[in-house]
Amino acid sequence: MSELTTYDLDDGIATITLDDGKVNALSVAMLGSIGDRLDQAESDEAIVVMTGRERTFSAGFDLKSEDWPTMLAAGARTAERMLSFPRPIVVACNGNALAMGAFLLLSADHRVGARGDFKIALNEVAIGLTLPYFGIAIARHRLTRPAFDRVTVTGVILDPDEAQAAGFLDEVAEPGDVRGRALAAAERLKGIDMNAHHATKLRIRADALAGLADGIDRIQNPERGV
Repeated sequence: MSELTTYDLDDGIATITLDDGKVNALSVAMLGSIGDRLDQAESDEAIVVMTGRERTFSAGFDLKSEDWPTMLAAGARTAERMLSFPRPIVVACNGNALAMGAFLLLSADHRVGARGDFKIALNEVAIGLTLPYFGIAIARHRLTRPAFDRVTVTGVILDPDEAQAAGFLDEVAEPGDVRGRALAAAERLKGIDMNAHHATKLRIRADALAGLADGIDRIQNPERGV
């Protein structure tokens, strides 16, 4: 499954690139490959820069999947892993980030997005899906209060500058500068104490992580409501 992603380690920074040749649909296989790469980065004690294809970070879950419960659980566990990863994760968002792709964006520690005609959204309601409980926990934690209500309930599509104001992104840069800005952020993050970073991350995100755990349990026990 690892052909869906690549891994490059350079001076303590691991770059994980998602590339399925299309829109980086987060299938069970793609999510498994991301997990493999995060395992590798953790073993290498590396800061992570995660990025995608030209113009697209990820368009979200694979809508053609025949095993939605497994895919949903894999997506939730990937977000949980990112939110609690022992070292910083920076996302270089090349362009579009939709649905589960936007949830991965919200699960990183620093997010750099490309300025331009790109779409960032939690657009589940627009395509007939009720937002899963694990996603609500992530969105509530990372988005501004007014944006949280608006983007989840209406599925509104935001441009990168609007997405920064809402809390999806920390920086917006010209497309050709996104990866460089993300690597620069990762380089700066080398200067923090990683033990303190991890311990503080777990404290700050305790409620979100508890919500994620509950959301995963709901997927595994659908009678509770996913």
